[in-house]
Amino acid sequence: MAAETPPEATLLDDLAVTSDLKAKVTEAWRDFARALSGCLPELPTGSQLELTLDPTATGTGDAVYAVTVQSGADGQIGAFAVGNATLPDRYRLERAQVADLIALGWSPPGVVAGAGEDFGMSGSATEATQIAVRVARTLRDIYGAPHPAFVTYAARGEDDKPVTIAPLGTARPVLLGEGPDAGAVTERDAELRMLTGPAAAARDMELPLADRVTAVVAGLLKTTPELLQVDGDGDIGIRSGSAMVFVRVRDNPPLIDVFSPVLTDVEPTEQLYVKLSELTNRMPIGRLYCTDDTVWASVPVFGRDFQATHLMLAVQVMTGLADELDDRLHGEFGGKRFFGDGDKPAVDSGSERTGMYL
Repeated sequence: MAAETPPEATLLDDLAVTSDLKAKVTEAWRDFARALSGCLPELPTGSQLELTLDPTATGTGDAVYAVTVQSGADGQIGAFAVGNATLPDRYRLERAQVADLIALGWSPPGVVAGAGEDFGMSGSATEATQIAVRVARTLRDIYGAPHPAFVTYAARGEDDKPVTIAPLGTARPVLLGEGPDAGAVTERDAELRMLTGPAAAARDMELPLADRVTAVVAGLLKTTPELLQVDGDGDIGIRSGSAMVFVRVRDNPPLIDVFSPVLTDVEPTEQLYVKLSELTNRMPIGRLYCTDDTVWASVPVFGRDFQATHLMLAVQVMTGLADELDDRLHGEFGGKRFFGDGDKPAVDSGSERTGMYL
């Protein structure tokens, strides 16, 4: 009598159909723009919101690509986008990018009051949605942010003190300290919570499985559950070199899948399928497979009788595996890595910057 296929295995097969990387990234930007449009009218008069492409995550070095939004009197909103005057030579915007900024609705530096050397835009609170969309497209299409998770934000009032705002999708908040020791206190508090809260939560059988998984991942990343990158599907995102790893929790049946879109835009060939089969047979856990034009890596963790150590092993295996495999497979079969060279500013042999794109 043939053994019955466990529901967990069927669910993993379904992942190939339901996981769409491009749609996931697009929806993350939509979530960011929606959250931003709701936030702008609520900013206190005289406050400003700073949105910055994280240079440590995107490899832009000392180039700071940022958009600042200010809340003025009578519901007026002003926005300012960094231009070439404050960018290093090799990271300056190309003519086509400047033209795209103008096409998005930005005015050249010096035209909008208060813009100075930046591009400017102004409108009323009733135009918050249009402004938010333009800001999101500027960060993504002009400055080259591959995902909102690579955007940091902080709001401050007229008195330069932090202003609390609702989360902006998967963008990451920056804690603004009010004194020289504020950062140290925040770091110690985060470390304490990492060492106590996540471990206790992972052991608490009364907590939902998703909360226990979140606690474990936060502990591994030495952060707090609130600061994890979580997209609109509830998947936790973890960057590992040029790869992106997601942690997804399923309730029925209880299952945690740790997976990564290793390559996209790759041509499925017999040689590719043979290679993936060979690599899967050599893997101690998990599997590699190709659907449509995407190569996936997946390591499942059963949710029944959940063990934190099993999830920790899966995350550690996947973050190392994905970052190694995407380079190896890309060199042999082409395609695109999640954070490949095309997702970062490209610099030729000279000092001129050749552009940024998703």
